[in-house]
Amino acid sequence: MKLETIILETDVLVVGGGTSGCYAALTLSKQEDMNIIVVDKANIKRSGCLAAGVNAINAYINNGYTPEDFVDYVKNEAEGIIREDLVYSIAKNLNKVTKNMESIGLTILKDSDGQYVTRGKRSIKINGENIKPLLANEVNSKKNVTVLNKVNIIDYIMKGNVVIGAYGFNIQENIFYVIYSKAVICTTGGASGLYKPNNPGFSKHKMWYSPFNTGAGYAMGIRAGAEMTSFEMRFIALRCKDTIAPTGTVAQGIGAKQVNAYDNEYVKNYGKPTTITRLHATVEENKKGLGPCYLKTKGVSIEVEDELYKAYLNMAPAQTLKWIEDGLGPSSQNLEIEGTEPYVVGGHAASGYWVDAKRATTISGLYAAGDVAGGSPKKYVTGCFVEGEIAADAATEFIKNKKNKYIQQEEINTKALYLETFLIDEESMFSINNVEEAMQKVMDEYAGGISKNYVYNSKRLLLAREKIEELLLISGKLRAKGMRELLQIYEVIDRLYVCKVLIVHLLGRKETRWKCYGENADYKEKDENLLKYVNTIYKDGKVQVVFRNLVKRDEVYEH
Repeated sequence: MKLETIILETDVLVVGGGTSGCYAALTLSKQEDMNIIVVDKANIKRSGCLAAGVNAINAYINNGYTPEDFVDYVKNEAEGIIREDLVYSIAKNLNKVTKNMESIGLTILKDSDGQYVTRGKRSIKINGENIKPLLANEVNSKKNVTVLNKVNIIDYIMKGNVVIGAYGFNIQENIFYVIYSKAVICTTGGASGLYKPNNPGFSKHKMWYSPFNTGAGYAMGIRAGAEMTSFEMRFIALRCKDTIAPTGTVAQGIGAKQVNAYDNEYVKNYGKPTTITRLHATVEENKKGLGPCYLKTKGVSIEVEDELYKAYLNMAPAQTLKWIEDGLGPSSQNLEIEGTEPYVVGGHAASGYWVDAKRATTISGLYAAGDVAGGSPKKYVTGCFVEGEIAADAATEFIKNKKNKYIQQEEINTKALYLETFLIDEESMFSINNVEEAMQKVMDEYAGGISKNYVYNSKRLLLAREKIEELLLISGKLRAKGMRELLQIYEVIDRLYVCKVLIVHLLGRKETRWKCYGENADYKEKDENLLKYVNTIYKDGKVQVVFRNLVKRDEVYEH
């Protein structure tokens, strides 16, 4: 199958039309003489983590609290390993971007005094089922923004250590794109699907994180030699069993306590009640034979039950449908909970590109924002908005007086030919699903997945590394019958690159700083000498580890 090559030029290319990508595009569009292209492999109207909506803004500075308080909270949750400077710059702008979203139509619930209705210290309630369409409509209304839906970006176009654009392909038509740009903002989100998920078969994509976020942005950066950080701080969500719906709606929303099968509250037995502790405690209770574990909802009023039904319809309808189908709502039975498989994501944990204060990566002209940017956990939706804005402002400054740079046609032909090798009409020994499931099995059993209660050791990780390398070789021999299968091949390849780097990060942090997130059986305690960032750079097929010192709140870090 031959591909038609289409060459485009723009001032700034935004890769990923999700939360940060849309907000970055809106910020860039204020420069009327600037041309912006936003590329999304789906359609920006319902793509990314906001696709199904949300029912709360979980990063907001409520009355009585300060940005400094927010930094302290994030630092405490992450056991000290955060980029305080990045978190602080986010915290100072959370309320501003929230107000802006309200101005374009987001419904934020208010009390009788006109104040936002809070849901905890850093959270406010919204009706957010339509939050992504609202964003998308704003982006689509801008005359200087071109949106390419159904286009998958696969690699950056590089000249030395400078990014000058990106390659991609249409997932429905036989088109290969070469997009030149003066700057690139990567907003592709984190990585799901690395590990064997909670649910098998047909339901395997019913997971905590967007199943379509495959770590593509990480993988492109890894292959280009960008420095990455903190992949070993994996994120594992505590969720409603089977539906994998959020638990915060119940835990924070109505103050439900975690109880085991014998109706005993148990989190208090495992230390300070952080996000990690609530997960770790649940794992331990089940290991002791005291499960299943629940959020105690039995006995809540019918009014509260109705509110929970509505809240879940705003972001996880499957949970409401399950209650209705069972004929037993939360007032009649407790809500069973479980941990998910691990994810690599920079919005809840700290994994991602190593960036400076302007969200510039170590590759000149390349910026990162949202879940793909490392160092700043707990940014959630509004934090991703803020980072999109910061990256957009920095890219605007970067491209001043710059012209597009180009590569030789021979290099373009070589890349197109490489893509066409996957489209040769021949049978592959392995299917795409074979490779994906093998990867998930390897990561589950040897790199601390659900079946091992999230625990790993160096011997298992070395086996994982060896097997992932084998799968990377096999992935190069996969074949696609069309463009959608080509997309699936690239999703597997990108995930394998993320796994490759993740394993090195897990090996590099020789301590247990976070239970479950990074629980190393060889080193069961914290090592205060490792109050550092574990970073990596991929070069010549090898992943090199770099340790960096912590950056404090008032420091201005530059590469």
